[in-house]
Amino acid sequence: MHLDLPMEELKHYRGKNPKPSDFDQYWSEALAELDALPLDYEVTEADFRVEGMTLYHLTFTGIGGVTVHAKWAKPHQPTGQAVVMFHGYGVDSGDWLDKVAYAKEGIHVFAMDCRGQGGLSEDTIVTIGPTVRGHIIRGLKDKDPKNLYYRAVFLDTAQLVKIIQTIEGIDPQRIGSYGQSQGGALALAVASLVPEIKKTYSVYPFLSDYKRAWEMDVTNSAYEELSFYFRNVDPLHQFEEETFLKLGYIDLHHLAPRIESDVIMVTGMRDNICPPSTQFAVFNHLTTKKTHRLYLEHGHEYIPHHADEAFQFFKKL
Repeated sequence: MHLDLPMEELKHYRGKNPKPSDFDQYWSEALAELDALPLDYEVTEADFRVEGMTLYHLTFTGIGGVTVHAKWAKPHQPTGQAVVMFHGYGVDSGDWLDKVAYAKEGIHVFAMDCRGQGGLSEDTIVTIGPTVRGHIIRGLKDKDPKNLYYRAVFLDTAQLVKIIQTIEGIDPQRIGSYGQSQGGALALAVASLVPEIKKTYSVYPFLSDYKRAWEMDVTNSAYEELSFYFRNVDPLHQFEEETFLKLGYIDLHHLAPRIESDVIMVTGMRDNICPPSTQFAVFNHLTTKKTHRLYLEHGHEYIPHHADEAFQFFKKL
């Protein structure tokens, strides 16, 4: 419990990372760019078979012309509901098994591979500056903040949901978002960009309050690439203020007030990978119906019972 700020401070903590003055314009222009893309997609049936559903690989063209891949579990007796799932840092959309449970209940499931990580999505981002040891720093040296890696990924999540909203048999007003760590961040990000998202379940979200994460034991956390960046690019911290201000464009605690969905967030209070204060910074900026599950003895690890709660949460979409 002494890993981070005292509980009473956490309950009121609202983050340290600065917010760019043109933050809202930045995301308005990003969404306008997204609206100009066609909502075309292709599907190929997977070689995995489960009774009562058909499993597909779905691909679409994202910002920059890349091919983005997602798994789709399509129930044969749909209820009109859908859940979009996002994976952790550097891996992929995972096995079919956790998607199958939802499809058995008539819920469509879509699980996206983040571009340039462990799955099948492409990555053709061209940007200036270092790319070693992480994606947060991709684009930081580029003069144009539109070339930040996570801008593209956030827009991929929104485009996938916009595609889902066009699919026959899915109610565009009955879609939820779900993920853990990076996936928990993307579940919140997509809810901030697509107001029709109705329910969001986010487990120890990443990508928030970068300055606070850097002030802590950053070399042993998911934010270690910030240390790498300063050590190799700006060792005297001459451009520290500029760096954190640019990171503010892709900071979840600045996007949080845009979210309209009901939110359940899960935080392990001994999490040294995504420190609790960085997560509270997001939660405390939410203005919608929200619940914070605090696991006092847990860190960035398996959290008991949360998957069952998420399943019940989304069944009520």
